[in-house]
Amino acid sequence: PAVSAPLGDFFGVGLGQMAPFQSALFSNPEGRSFNCVVPMPFRTGMKIVLTNESTTNLDELFYEVDYTLGDKHPASALYFHAHYRRENPTRMQRDYELLPRVEGRGRYLGVNIGVIVNRKTYFNTWWGEGEVKVYLDGDREFPTLSGTGAEDYVGSAWGQGQYAHLYQGSPVADEQNMRWCFYRYHIPDPVYFRRDVRVTIQQIGYLAEHSRGDITRNNRRLYRAGPGLVEMDTSKDGKFEREDDYSSCAYFYLDKPVNNLPPLDPVAKRVEGL
Repeated sequence: PAVSAPLGDFFGVGLGQMAPFQSALFSNPEGRSFNCVVPMPFRTGMKIVLTNESTTNLDELFYEVDYTLGDKHPASALYFHAHYRRENPTRMQRDYELLPRVEGRGRYLGVNIGVIVNRKTYFNTWWGEGEVKVYLDGDREFPTLSGTGAEDYVGSAWGQGQYAHLYQGSPVADEQNMRWCFYRYHIPDPVYFRRDVRVTIQQIGYLAEHSRGDITRNNRRLYRAGPGLVEMDTSKDGKFEREDDYSSCAYFYLDKPVNNLPPLDPVAKRVEGL
């Protein structure tokens, strides 16, 4: 399928959470519904399938699908795609792939991301300094687009609280349990590609005075952000490599109804620890 994702992750919030929010593409007005207004043009036909992979039967399921027929789509019209993945834990110095490489012509529409901090290793240290990188049309070592940190990518700064705007937001910002869900949609700032696209985010944290105590008391080794695993002096502030639990649902348009992405993970892997 062009769209392959768990229900909640597809509709804008991951980690098995419900949260009220509104964006330009998805909304959940009271924290108990799923709404999507993403255009999904088709030429000859379409089918939507919802599969219950839990161990509980649903007595009731309510839904509405609005569509039009007979539209004269131009030859250049693109197909909508969505791809979910999870990596727990991520690996040091290996960027997490929000969208593995996709070949073809299209548009990267955006992503929603879920992060569960590895508290056993990093306690309550900040996790969101990794750059979002967008590799376009043959980029390999260096991306065409590169950001300055997770909270910057979603329009915030200096940590990340709960908020929801049209194109960026963080419906879940649970500092007590160190869990975040956040999104960024490239609608007024489109990202087009002609040959291929790949989108990643680094796993980099920041050690500051207020979060240093647990690290030093427990003799945790941290490694400086950058090439080579160089041990960090934990008596000083600085950025360091991390391994946390990341999941994501990326959205894009492509010039064909199929993509080369791997199939959805088994349900046990998707819900483990949620």
